[in-house]
Amino acid sequence: MITIVNYKMGNIRSIVNALDYLGLRSRVSSSPHDISHSEKLILPGVGSYHTAMQNLHQMGLVNALNEAVLVKKRPILGICLGMQLLSELGTEDGEVKGLGWIAGRVLRFQFNDPRCRIPHIGFNSVRFSERKSDLFNSLTGQTDFYFVHSYHMVCDEEQNVSGWTDYHGNFVASIEKGNIFGTQFHPEKSQSNGLAVLRNFAEIELAYA
Repeated sequence: MITIVNYKMGNIRSIVNALDYLGLRSRVSSSPHDISHSEKLILPGVGSYHTAMQNLHQMGLVNALNEAVLVKKRPILGICLGMQLLSELGTEDGEVKGLGWIAGRVLRFQFNDPRCRIPHIGFNSVRFSERKSDLFNSLTGQTDFYFVHSYHMVCDEEQNVSGWTDYHGNFVASIEKGNIFGTQFHPEKSQSNGLAVLRNFAEIELAYA
């Protein structure tokens, strides 16, 4: 079963609907016990990095996530803000420490051309890195996914990047480090390509559980 972490920052219903469509069992939970004992996890999120980390701490979920992911090695998929929280540092509403699982920081897009719009919204192509990624199994070349974000992750270690997207310059579209996965795009809103990603994630668990 996939546990979707509810920390008051997610568009959870669309993820539940996508998993239901695929016939995958899931539950939505804010319980540290449920999360620390989960088989695998999805960390969704929209909104402020600062508020998100504040909620995770106040709800007692940081230790539970660390136990599940770092100690028990359960697979986790961070989506959009959820991926950004896997970093060491966010800069939205002031600098704040993230979960610290992926070396790097999250910055706002900065463009010299005022015609370059922020946020980045809509379908865009993801170019997969040369490393094999279980998350993108069966997907090849450049594949379109749906984005909506004003901030992006900058990874210190390029080997953690599994996909790139060009929006007036390249940015990190997805990350992977062992049992830790993240997508800046929303697979639950990306039609058949996104459903393939969610299905692939559901099939990853036996490699790490």
